[in-house]
Formats: sequence, structure tokens, C-alpha cells
Amino acid sequence: MNKTELIAAIAAKSDLTKKDVEKSLSAFEDVVTEALVAGGKVQLVGFMTVEVVERAERDGRNPQTGEPMRIAASKAPRFKVGKKLRDAVNA
Repeated sequence: MNKTELIAAIAAKSDLTKKDVEKSLSAFEDVVTEALVAGGKVQLVGFMTVEVVERAERDGRNPQTGEPMRIAASKAPRFKVGKKLRDAVNA
């Protein structure tokens, strides 16, 4: 399901217009992004948790040449599935 299909599905379930759903989804994306950039996390109990984790600097290899290289430290968002969603998928 892509973003357009998601917007259409939410609009059909909620009796909102596609334009209103698109505004809401864009606002959701903005709020989640801002929270993660600020170092916080977003938790929707039973559905998901998104937080930023720090990756330490580490050794790696260039896949084209096989030469050893240093991979810089970085931050990455991590998505954890909530119990309610996991149970629904496994049912």
C-alpha cells in the first residue's frame, strides 16, 4: 500500500475527504519527524514505538573493492511493533 492508497482507505473508513486525510497524514509525518529530531520518541500503545538509536563507529568493508574502511557513527530511527498489531498479524 502506498501513500495514495493509504489516504483513500482512511478516507473511506472515516468519512473524511481525501484532502483532509492527506493534511492529517502530512501533519502526523511532520510531528513524528520533529519529535525524533529533538531526541524524543513516539509511542502509540499497542501499535508501535518509533525512537532514535545511536550507532557507534565501526569497521566495515567496501563491497566493491573489499578494502577495510571505517563507518562513521550515526543515528537511525528504530520501529518497534506493538503487541496488539503483532497479535493481529499473527492471528
